[in-house]
Amino acid sequence: MPTRGHKDVKPLPRRALARTPEARENQVIADAIDLAEKQIREGTASSQVITHFLKLGSTRERLEQVRLQREVELLTAKASQMADAKDIKELYQNAIDAFKVYSGQEVDNGEDSNLF
Repeated sequence: MPTRGHKDVKPLPRRALARTPEARENQVIADAIDLAEKQIREGTASSQVITHFLKLGSTRERLEQVRLQREVELLTAKASQMADAKDIKELYQNAIDAFKVYSGQEVDNGEDSNLF
């Protein structure tokens, strides 16, 4: 297996080719993180690499990640609430239609007859 010009450099492990663009992106990200980690350990990392990882470990970054996670949870809850509201609307409409049938009235199944 080829090396990178030095006899003390270990060959890179072969990975299966990614089948999707997302998987390929994840492979490249993993490789970049591996390289950055190696550079940091060897003391050859650029100031940009060091600064990047310092920022990732900061309190501000951790709080930002928590905020983003809570925003996602809020959006998920809102979507669920909207779906529940639609279900409740249908339930009310079904109940109104049932009362009409019980009272002898005709039920209009058209979409224009929604009360809510």
